[in-house]
Amino acid sequence: MIEAVPTRFTVLIPARLASTRLPNKPLADIGGLPMVVRVAQRVRSGVPAGVRIVVAADHADILSACTSHAVEAVLTRVDHVSGSDRLAQACDLLQLNDDEIVVNVQGDEPLIDPALALSVAHLLEQHPQTAMGTAAHALHSMEDFHNPNIVKVVVDASGHAMYFSRSPIPCWRDGSVAQEAATLPALRHIGIYAYRAAFLRHFPLLSPAPHEQAEALEQLRALWHGYRIAVHISDAVPQGGVDTAQDLERVRAHFAQHGI
Repeated sequence: MIEAVPTRFTVLIPARLASTRLPNKPLADIGGLPMVVRVAQRVRSGVPAGVRIVVAADHADILSACTSHAVEAVLTRVDHVSGSDRLAQACDLLQLNDDEIVVNVQGDEPLIDPALALSVAHLLEQHPQTAMGTAAHALHSMEDFHNPNIVKVVVDASGHAMYFSRSPIPCWRDGSVAQEAATLPALRHIGIYAYRAAFLRHFPLLSPAPHEQAEALEQLRALWHGYRIAVHISDAVPQGGVDTAQDLERVRAHFAQHGI
């Protein structure tokens, strides 16, 4: 349960038009609205009215779609190598103060639980010396535990991340698969982040970590450079995002049945 609502934070939604698996993904139609607009509306439905929600777009077509549906958006460079770079530029375009909290919601998560945005923002208020906040939930499936497409995280006693990996962590040195399944203290990482704007501006300047490049997990760069990441443990299992055409049909069916 969230004990207090953060006094001030901004939600940034990076949206990149190019996608190898699903071309023009941010503009994909979901029940008559572009996906990125659905994401912004979903977040808006569960955060206080004073929370600013802004799409960080890389193309004028995304900017136009957002403007047409009363969603604030800024146009960032097309050549950013990562979402973090795009968010850093958005902080500058919006002239955010260094101490402001920024929550990064991915632009392909139209079914995200808005409470997660509040939870990860609140982590930074609870832990003023922490650079980042993120979320995870308990894993109960051995198939998911061994799936390299599902990122796992191990946390310490204070609730900070020790490591993120696509490999099964923790690993039972002497245990069988049956023992693993019976005692599975594993967490699945949820790809939502909170930052302070000053750290977000600084992050793209940090050199990539070797294990970040091996795992293809950008958050490992922060750990490698000695920054701490607080982790909110969610009781709920979040709905999946949209990576493929099959995912898009699943989400369309959900909106057709349940609406926003």
